[in-house]
Amino acid sequence: EPLHKVTIIPRGPSLGSTMWLPEEDKFTNRKNELLDQLVVTMGGRVAEEVVFGDVTNGASGDIRQATHMARKMVCEWGMSDELGMIEYGDHQEHLFLARELSSPRNYSEATAQKIDAEVKRLIDTAYAKATDLIVSHRDKLNAIAKGLLEYETLDAGHIREIMEFGELRNPPSSPTPPDLPEEPAAPVAPPAKPSRTSEDDLPGDLAPAGA
Repeated sequence: EPLHKVTIIPRGPSLGSTMWLPEEDKFTNRKNELLDQLVVTMGGRVAEEVVFGDVTNGASGDIRQATHMARKMVCEWGMSDELGMIEYGDHQEHLFLARELSSPRNYSEATAQKIDAEVKRLIDTAYAKATDLIVSHRDKLNAIAKGLLEYETLDAGHIREIMEFGELRNPPSSPTPPDLPEEPAAPVAPPAKPSRTSEDDLPGDLAPAGA
């Protein structure tokens, strides 16, 4: 799927995101496409390690997504040479951990260990490939980071410029402002009541003449 844009503007729990824009409806994915998606998913964590020499908990969503995808490749889609074209598990989405742990398995503990090892192998391979790519293109990574820090959002054309020329030659006209919550309207004071005078409290026959 073609790249749409990259942003560091926080939205919900995400501190930034990379968006893809599919050109057509797609119902299946080839194995090579899924392996490439695993590499892309590893990019954020690899960049942390390469640039800072340390990692944070910011990649938790990427790790969850990669693990979920790799396990489906092994257990549902028959994309593991080690385990073959066999379906493992019931593949029901469990909302509670206790229910997931208590659900019966249709394979042995030895097979479960093989599944875990194969999932880890797929993710480790993707991580190694992502590391090679980022180390080889560190200058472009720095240029993209600089552009995002300055403009907050870069579309696919800007990323292509950086990948081709090593710099942003046609930058956005201005930084993209984040979506700020609307400020509540200032309360409107009720209209002042007319002040009463002592004459207003007098009975009609006692009021001054002409009242």
